[in-house]
Amino acid sequence: MYVCLCKGVTDKQIRNAINEGACSMRDLRESLDVANQCGKCGRDCKSLLNESALAGAASPMQSAQFVAA
Repeated sequence: MYVCLCKGVTDKQIRNAINEGACSMRDLRESLDVANQCGKCGRDCKSLLNESALAGAASPMQSAQFVAA
C-alpha cells in the first residue's frame, strides 16, 4: 500500500528501511524522503515505527527461557 503519495513510497519500503536500521522519522526522511512535502504520511510512518518497536520489545520475551533458581 502506498503510504507517501508525494514520493511513491510503500509500507513495504518503510518496513524494509526499519528492518535495515531506521529507528526514527529522521532516519526515514533521510533514507526514503518521506514526510518532506505535504506531511500526511508522517502519521502512518510513525505508526510503522511504533509497530516495529513494540514487536522488537515483545520478541525477547517470546524467545526467553525461564530457569528456576
